[in-house]
Amino acid sequence: MKAVILAAGEGTRIRPLSGELPKPMLPVADRPLLGHTVDTAIDAGADEIVLVIGYEADAVRSHFGTEYRSTPIRYAVQESQEGTAHAVNAARDHLEGPFAVLNGDNLYDQAAIDELFTRCPAVCAIEVEEPQHYGVLSTDDESVTDIVEKPENPPTNLANAGAYAFPAEAKAWLEVPESERGEYEITDVLATVIDEFDVTPVVVDRWLDVGRPWELLEANEWKLGELEPRIDGDVSEDATLEGPVVVEEGAEVRAGVVLEGPALIREGATVGPNAYIRGSTLVGEGAKVGHAVEVKNSVLSAGATVGHLSYVGDSVLGENVNFGAGTNVANLRHDGEDVRFTVKGERVSTGRRKFGVVAGDEVKTGINTSLTPGLKLSAGATSYPGETVDRDR
Repeated sequence: MKAVILAAGEGTRIRPLSGELPKPMLPVADRPLLGHTVDTAIDAGADEIVLVIGYEADAVRSHFGTEYRSTPIRYAVQESQEGTAHAVNAARDHLEGPFAVLNGDNLYDQAAIDELFTRCPAVCAIEVEEPQHYGVLSTDDESVTDIVEKPENPPTNLANAGAYAFPAEAKAWLEVPESERGEYEITDVLATVIDEFDVTPVVVDRWLDVGRPWELLEANEWKLGELEPRIDGDVSEDATLEGPVVVEEGAEVRAGVVLEGPALIREGATVGPNAYIRGSTLVGEGAKVGHAVEVKNSVLSAGATVGHLSYVGDSVLGENVNFGAGTNVANLRHDGEDVRFTVKGERVSTGRRKFGVVAGDEVKTGINTSLTPGLKLSAGATSYPGETVDRDR
């Protein structure tokens, strides 16, 4: 079965991290987010992957090439983002026979995708507490009977998880009418398949739609927790490693460092001396964590630097960020409320008691900068030495 994986969107809700990189290419453990989706499809039996690309497409092409894990990779370009059915329709020239559709910015548990491929036609669903906020599946004993978008009175608690296995006939049904929100929706294709076939609901145990920066943290918490401990790099005899820790070849962990897993130190990264890494932390390729720095539950993208005597907690740092010595991230509100963050101009709850900063590529802070919880620093933003930054910039 071919797998069509959608990876064309701009990722506006996860900005500033997607300023130069498409959201599906943001780092999740030891590969891009999209890499996990592609791997899941291949492990489920996909014999060809069709990646639908658009925004910053070259980053996707350069990573996956024409073959990945001995599986052919094809590309379809969605020139303008007009909905999920529009995206799949862009790939129609590659479609022959049954095909699966997955979202490139979603993580799925492997067993569910295995079953999805086996039970075609099928759709993945997840049990949720507030189904009225999702597309909801109606079912009888064994089949899906309907899908309704955000119903006031949900017929079930089964939310659409955005993974589909379609019969070959669905290729002819990809051109759907424009929806009320001005897009062409893959759920309208699913509705036609439901009318014509018995569609199996496949309930996923775990699923994550990575749309906002704190969900990128959650994705890393998930995938870092699955890594098998491995030490291939240069680790000082005076360093302490506890729990699941991976130090890749070409990485260096210096004297006095404490690594509490799950943690991944990628190729070319340096940590220490006397640094403390803990709580689901990714130190990306070529990143540098200096003397007496503490990093907790954070993502440091490729080339990021955290200077000595600094603290970074529950934060995401883009590529080539440089935090000057003594930079401290606050990640907890004193009133105990969840930290809020700006998404598309609106302050929204992250649902997290602890959340620090999101720094776009090339952000630089002066020494002894203080950064308040829920702060967004746009690509290239700077601070003065000794400054307290308490507003997005």
